[in-house]
Amino acid sequence: MPHADTTRVSVDEPEPVRPTKEDEVAATGSELIGGPIGRRALLGTSWWTPVRVVALVAIGMFALGMVQKLPCYDGAWFFGASSQYTHACYSDIPHLYQGRGFADGLVPYFDKLSGDMEYLEYPVLTGVFMEVASWLTPGSGSIQYQEQWYWMVNAGMLMVCAAIIAVCTVRTQRRRPWDGLLVALAPAFALTATINWDLLAVALLAAAMLMWSRKRPLAFGVLIGLATAAKFYPFLLLGPLLVLCWRAGRWREFGTALLGAVGAWLAVNLPVMLLAPEGWVKFYSFSRERGVDFGSIFLIITQRTNIQITADTANTYAMIMMLLACAGIAALAFTAPRRPRFAQLAFLIVAAFILTNKVYSPQYVLWLVPLAVLARPRWRDFLIWQACEVGYFLGIWMYLAYTTSGDAHKGLPPEGYQLAITAHLLGTLYLCAVVVRDVYMPERDVVRRAGDDDPAGGVLDGAADVFVLGGAARHPARHAAQLDGPPVEWGSRGPVEGSP
Repeated sequence: MPHADTTRVSVDEPEPVRPTKEDEVAATGSELIGGPIGRRALLGTSWWTPVRVVALVAIGMFALGMVQKLPCYDGAWFFGASSQYTHACYSDIPHLYQGRGFADGLVPYFDKLSGDMEYLEYPVLTGVFMEVASWLTPGSGSIQYQEQWYWMVNAGMLMVCAAIIAVCTVRTQRRRPWDGLLVALAPAFALTATINWDLLAVALLAAAMLMWSRKRPLAFGVLIGLATAAKFYPFLLLGPLLVLCWRAGRWREFGTALLGAVGAWLAVNLPVMLLAPEGWVKFYSFSRERGVDFGSIFLIITQRTNIQITADTANTYAMIMMLLACAGIAALAFTAPRRPRFAQLAFLIVAAFILTNKVYSPQYVLWLVPLAVLARPRWRDFLIWQACEVGYFLGIWMYLAYTTSGDAHKGLPPEGYQLAITAHLLGTLYLCAVVVRDVYMPERDVVRRAGDDDPAGGVLDGAADVFVLGGAARHPARHAAQLDGPPVEWGSRGPVEGSP
């Protein structure tokens, strides 16, 4: 006789963590939908499992982000330079359909463009994504009609990426599936999702983090390589992984991941590199030659002091600051009393790249959202940061409205935009600060408070330390305690009494 109900979670497995039980902001917010979740839904015995709920919420929020672009879809992209900014609905996608030759059937990297750009200035896998979308776009009708279709096709493909990101985040830290709602409900995520093609790289990186958490270093490396072929920043995660594997003595797994990443990146790039070298190198030369631009600390300095910072000077200072940040993260990894979680250092390295870069486009927040959720799944801190990013999102469009409205000066003057940049910088630094605090004070880490070591750490989860420095070397009991059985919970003076 068939059973009337099935249990999806073994009774021997620990229950998933309820955000509404440990997070007062989540508990208060849950009252809007009927209060904290019950045990039946928590264990997944109903159809509304965490994966399905989070995926549907992510798709719903993405759709709301598309609705927010409606004023531009109806004409602001085409008939008014400043109105697309005053409505905060700008997107690169329709503009580049014609501006990068897709409307004329030009092949990215191989066919030369008219004007100063010459070739498509995006990495190869992103160029493939853009080209596939152009194949699905009708080639008849007015150019406005085609650009609307091109944006809609890209939005549909990017929605799939958004769902992948949400699902991978849920599955990466399996004891904390409901943290995926932070990704799904992130307002900056919805507002910026269709500005550009960044979600492709973010989705590949989210899938890579999932593979690493399942102890599949080769699959992780391949996905990192593909993500780097879509956007440069995912390659940065190999730095934190190197120092963590160094501390844990997991050289074989790191080597496997590195080989997978290099191999996948070459598989995508090498054909274009050999057959269309001038087109392939455009992304890298454009990134190097690009001057000080929106959202960066360099722009504030330029506008406040009237000092003109050249592209070479900005590159030099950005490189120096990034190297210092990398050294600081490496020191953090080796000296922390307990080995940092991979997601914590992954978030810090990408945040450092964003903070030191000579440009910050509003969609770059997408790079950080899933990493921030894995690194610090705390609603209050996450929402503080998101508020700063939404403020920046509005600030940049109002500033562009000011600069494109002529003598009317409708929008936000430079001084106001500088405040928006400062809010973005401070918000990101705040989230970095609480992550660093969690590393040095593991008892404050909400992930480890549940008894886990590094649920997204794959082979690093519960591994022994073989190389430590500073305070970690002077307190071997702390990092050794994670080796046998569940990791202990640490208080300010040592292990909590009664912990295993």
